[in-house]
Amino acid sequence: MSFNEKVWELTKKIPKGKISTYSEIAKALKNPKACRAVGNALRNNPDPINTPCFKVVKSDGSLGGYCGRDPKKIKIKKRKLSEENIKVRANKIVNFKQLLHRF
Repeated sequence: MSFNEKVWELTKKIPKGKISTYSEIAKALKNPKACRAVGNALRNNPDPINTPCFKVVKSDGSLGGYCGRDPKKIKIKKRKLSEENIKVRANKIVNFKQLLHRF
């Protein structure tokens, strides 16, 4: 299984109503410095319907990207998070630590 496939599989394991970080996924893959590679894998996600990359945010709780850095896509990320009752204020996850899923 490729690195990207491992990232996508872990992302599928984030429970409904929870978020994780690029860093947490990198740590789970035993490669804690691979945060950017995780982001790159998610940007190239071929199946965003079944692999919820919108649930992955930066370690400080800010949103990061979604399908690249297009502002229109960030609006979609916010909407999808809202659909899971995850609140965003000033482009950061509200109650970030309580919603963080670790692998």
